[in-house]
Amino acid sequence: MSSFWSIWISVLTLGTLVGCYLLLRWCLNDYTGVKEGESMGHSFDGIEELNNPVPKWWSTFFVLTIVWGFGYLLLYPGLGNWQGLLGWKSSNQGILNIAESKAQTIQSKADGMLIQYDREIASADAKYGPIFEAYAARSIEDLATDTKALKVGQRLFLQNCSQCHGSDARGTTGFPNLADKDWLYGGSPEAIKHSIMNGRNANGMMAWQGALGGEQGVKDVAAYVISLSGREVDPVAAEAGKAKFALCAACHGAEGQGSLAMGIPLGAPNLTDNTWLYGGSQRAVEESIRNGRAGVMPAWSHILGAEKVHVISAYVYSLSQD
Repeated sequence: MSSFWSIWISVLTLGTLVGCYLLLRWCLNDYTGVKEGESMGHSFDGIEELNNPVPKWWSTFFVLTIVWGFGYLLLYPGLGNWQGLLGWKSSNQGILNIAESKAQTIQSKADGMLIQYDREIASADAKYGPIFEAYAARSIEDLATDTKALKVGQRLFLQNCSQCHGSDARGTTGFPNLADKDWLYGGSPEAIKHSIMNGRNANGMMAWQGALGGEQGVKDVAAYVISLSGREVDPVAAEAGKAKFALCAACHGAEGQGSLAMGIPLGAPNLTDNTWLYGGSQRAVEESIRNGRAGVMPAWSHILGAEKVHVISAYVYSLSQD
């Protein structure tokens, strides 16, 4: 905050508190010229106004709130750039990434500052840490049958994963459905946990328009790809696309069933199952071929930790087992 705004806020805040005190002092003085307890000469509906002083309990509490306000501003930040005598903050500000957050937390502890968010995290870890440790000692398959563990995993999923995959985990365009049995990188407990822990940074599907000879090549290959899932297409275009599909076979396989290593998917989608991450319409498939695709999922190991990821993995695994 600039010096101007710091001074501006400080003057307004302190001025308000001083003004409240002066207003109270003014109200405690009798300027009416009428003796205490006598009529002020006003009446309404049979009710007569008397010259009675402000109640002591009210004025006392008013003064206490003003003193409390000055005390709060002295101890805590809030008065312009003043940081308070206690060194308290709600959280570390200006953090851009996890590494900066951890470094700032360490520095704040070394400086003796009281960071409320860090204290709450430490308290939560102390309280719930043993629970997650116990869950982490069990297999994902075992946790997937534990109702309490699944509720914990669901809450973690809703807090951290639902923004992309949806609250029902069924995804949307560009974000995989986690409740079916179609997996780009494998649906085993180990593969799911690996995806969440380390993220997935797709090698990317390049834009093929130039390599396929222009827009007509894109349409031909799209027709052939769509035909692999059993849908009707222009047979002439599909036949022309089949000849060009050899360029795609290196990743998707000669039959379009995706890339496998020891039976495990490696990220190139199966084009024969009619499950489409970016849409399976003629237009969407052409768009994918024309301009390419490259999806990224962040790694959660440094954000949630291995134990919480273990529980989320069990929840995600359970969704595809129904």
